[in-house]
Amino acid sequence: MISSHMRLFGAVVALLLGASGPAPAQQLELKLMAPAAPGGGWDQTARSMQQALVAAGVARSVQVTNVPGAGGSVGIAQFVNGAKGDGSQMMVNGFVMVGALAMNKSPVTLDQVTPIARLTEETQVIVVPASSSIKTAQDLAAALKADIAKVTFAGGSAGGVDHVMAALFAGTVGADAKKINYIPFSGGGESLAAILGGKVTAGISGLSEYEGQIKAGKLRALGVTSAQRLPGVDIPTFKEQGIELVLANWRSVVAPPGITPEQRKVLSEAVEKMVKSDAWKDILKQKGWDNAYLGGDAFADFLKKEITRVTEVLKSVGLVKS
Repeated sequence: MISSHMRLFGAVVALLLGASGPAPAQQLELKLMAPAAPGGGWDQTARSMQQALVAAGVARSVQVTNVPGAGGSVGIAQFVNGAKGDGSQMMVNGFVMVGALAMNKSPVTLDQVTPIARLTEETQVIVVPASSSIKTAQDLAAALKADIAKVTFAGGSAGGVDHVMAALFAGTVGADAKKINYIPFSGGGESLAAILGGKVTAGISGLSEYEGQIKAGKLRALGVTSAQRLPGVDIPTFKEQGIELVLANWRSVVAPPGITPEQRKVLSEAVEKMVKSDAWKDILKQKGWDNAYLGGDAFADFLKKEITRVTEVLKSVGLVKS
């Protein structure tokens, strides 16, 4: 009887010891690059990931670094060359980088990184200062058709989603998209100051970046790029104003080249757990970002198609030479 009890006790102890062994993901100490200046969308995404990965118990620590320049071209070059084979590093990127690499004729491309996951999509908005004589999207369209050189747009990096959107808006309303007067800024704070200071006609960004200033009455939103009205957001879509402009800015995370399948699996599982966590869901709600999670091979396929699509748009408006 005693020996059977002892055997049972031994089995229970072994089971408990096995269960209490450290989960690999919880021991992760990660480095996460935001290839842009502080304050913009990639920086916000990286710092949100940092918060959620730790809060969800997925990683022990996450160190965020900023490497700004040329729409992410500087950051990806450093990442590909400096982090090769390192399974503890990831980099945030997205739509903006696709265009920037094509425009800059970068020798380093997204074909060289290891795709991990698409994370979010964000609706874009065009704003003007509250004091502007431009009241609607149709007013802006009329100004562009009257004299496109006099209309200046502030936004993120050249070739990014804001730049593409300015060109698409002009082309859609019948102006010459190749003549668009676009002023790129590396950080969200700089472009906001230019708009509020009346140094540009209009600004383009993700809705979350300007939402506070819109609610405070300092900026007037002319329209959003969603297909339908956003719940709880009192801004008309461009579609309902007769302008066929629907666009989403996606953001993703990638790993360096040369990592092993096992390293990729660990990072992919860590990101998937983060995406499913309450901490991440709360952040999406606060930021006004839409969950657009797509992992593994599905994300790799999406990325290939998106590179082709964005490059074709940039060629059509003369930003990339054929």
